[in-house]
Amino acid sequence: MRVVSYIAGVPPSTKNSGKREILTRFADGVTTQGDQGVKHTALTIIPSDVAVIQGWTHEQGKSAPHLTFRQQIIDTQRQHGCRLLVIDSNLFNYKQKNHPANYLRYSFDGVFPTTGNYFDQIVDPLRWQQIQQDLDVPLQSWRTHGNHILICTQRQGGWSMKGLNVMQWLNQTVEEIRKYSNRPILVRAHPGDKQAKNYLSQDPRWTISTNPGLKDDLHNAWAVITYNSSPGVAGAIEGIPVFVTDPVPENSQAYAVANTDLSQLETPKTFERQAWVERLAMSHWNFAELSNGTAWRHIRQFV
Repeated sequence: MRVVSYIAGVPPSTKNSGKREILTRFADGVTTQGDQGVKHTALTIIPSDVAVIQGWTHEQGKSAPHLTFRQQIIDTQRQHGCRLLVIDSNLFNYKQKNHPANYLRYSFDGVFPTTGNYFDQIVDPLRWQQIQQDLDVPLQSWRTHGNHILICTQRQGGWSMKGLNVMQWLNQTVEEIRKYSNRPILVRAHPGDKQAKNYLSQDPRWTISTNPGLKDDLHNAWAVITYNSSPGVAGAIEGIPVFVTDPVPENSQAYAVANTDLSQLETPKTFERQAWVERLAMSHWNFAELSNGTAWRHIRQFV
């Protein structure tokens, strides 16, 4: 089997050399398992059974060369009926963002649970045990207390918002919250959205978080509200009721343990989480597991 890591899909200007290292290590791991791992550095597309890219593209048509190239890779794999392996952020990194193990999330063919295969049809409970120990993310009991409602916005123009303006969503969400709750509202901007400081303004209805880490904003929170983003996973692990507002809530990785009706803000549902978190663990692999082929050995079963 030929597996091509498209290193040119990472922008040359990026200061995060780890993004290239991910792709390099994955190719090395493929080779250890007897398949052909290719480290491709040119802006050209070559035949592959599996193409590996770091990141995704944007519905708003951003035209940076690396994004255009990624879209070409995606289109080519789809046209030929071949697999596309997408590398995305770690859902469990809210406590230790720079953990030396470098866990990341992997999926075939898409970046939503509704479009991607996250290799969770085969579940090894030991995998979650390893991750929660490595990253210090044990499941906490569901809370029956808390003060503020935490709203986590997403990146303006990012693929996960599917064209919806962040401020439009925030205003609509706050208006809906105020029908059912008078709790203080804390708004946390997406940490990767460098433009948030320009459009996310103070408002009498909310306070903007200045905390560096999500775990600080989760402290004493009554509920976490997202469109469909990963803080919902963090909230559920910490035992904080989660609300997802995406019209297709299945797009959220937290959907299985999330509320979808803001009218229940003061009486949120809670859910059994063990099976859910064990499934999430099956898509997360660390750098050592990339290099030694452990990750590819599991993922290969789903090609």
